[in-house]
Amino acid sequence: MNLENEIRKEHSKRQVVAVAGWIGTDPRRFASLVELFRNGDRLLSRRASWIIGTCGERHPELIEPWISPLLQKAKEENVHPAVQRNVLRAFQFIDIPKRHRGAVVNLCFDLLSSVDAPVAVKVFSMSVLANIIKKEPDLKNELTLVITQLLPYGTAGMRAREKKILKQLAQ
Repeated sequence: MNLENEIRKEHSKRQVVAVAGWIGTDPRRFASLVELFRNGDRLLSRRASWIIGTCGERHPELIEPWISPLLQKAKEENVHPAVQRNVLRAFQFIDIPKRHRGAVVNLCFDLLSSVDAPVAVKVFSMSVLANIIKKEPDLKNELTLVITQLLPYGTAGMRAREKKILKQLAQ
């Protein structure tokens, strides 16, 4: 399979599922996907990010060796929101290693506090932070404060996730 051609061929869930199925648990195939994601044009990166998010959900073990490059791409200036959304989507399925937690926490809080970040990016940021708090409980008060400030202004979906995470943090 020519991975780049398959990614460019069609932008659909069917195509994402097919490519993610082809990658499966193969770390070499996943590495090829990450390289296209990191070095491709805006369209290729955006489409590859959806496949990365899907692979991360199905096979989280593929994500950990690539945390740093995925994080760097998500932090790029003017990156498409789909890139951030799908990187964070993948991150919510893994235990972020201690050496990456600071950078991931900073990104998530920045996106959560951003007026421009789409709802899905904020929701995944909250989930990633809630998972990190299990290992770093000192962040609990900060996340609770940010969520409490956002609560009145969120969409119905965002408010539902906020309430769920606040309940989780209260335990």
